Amino acid sequence: MFDAIAGRYDFMNRFLSAGTDRGWRKKAIRRFEKDRPALLLDVATGTGDMAIMAAKQLNTKVIGIDISKKMLEIGREKIAKENLSALIELKAGDGETINFPDNTFDGVMVAFGVRNFEHLEKGLQEIFRVLKPGAQLVILECTKPRIPGIRTLYNFYMGMIAPQLARWFNQNKQAYQYLSASVEAFPDRNEFTDILDRTGFSETGWKSLTLGVCCLYSARKPAQ
Repeated sequence: MFDAIAGRYDFMNRFLSAGTDRGWRKKAIRRFEKDRPALLLDVATGTGDMAIMAAKQLNTKVIGIDISKKMLEIGREKIAKENLSALIELKAGDGETINFPDNTFDGVMVAFGVRNFEHLEKGLQEIFRVLKPGAQLVILECTKPRIPGIRTLYNFYMGMIAPQLARWFNQNKQAYQYLSASVEAFPDRNEFTDILDRTGFSETGWKSLTLGVCCLYSARKPAQ
């Protein structure tokens, strides 16, 4: 599915979010500034938006993994155009079986990817495993707004308008119907931080963004 929409994935992200997704990503990356990570892992990197922003904002090395070969191809083209090939490496990889040793990364980030894990807790356990003790996990994920009127508008937009816009732009309508369904099925804010706690993370928390349509989660692997 993601291979099928890769060609216009970035455009549709900007269009459907009215450009707010870039601001969300910048806020997420700022969470790492105090940590000064030397090596970050970007899980479900897609076309590399988060990896590129992190490399620029933090001047750090980033490895991005994704299962979509088409997304990775576009990501590598973007990285080359930005002259960031020395800082960013994109690899084919599954977030539920991360092909790196224990305690490898100074931080892990996931932007709009954890809801696509087939087995959510398994993916979080893998992230926990590859993080160094004391290192931070930062997650951006779409969420269901809690304000009643806003939630009604959001449900209408995601369930009806977004798939129709995708069809007008010759995109995979089913992919954007899946987006709405996956957001609806994803654990709500406190429920998700409870899962992070059970996985072994500490200092778990969340911050609502843009009237609750997006959430910024953070957690740490306890220092040994």
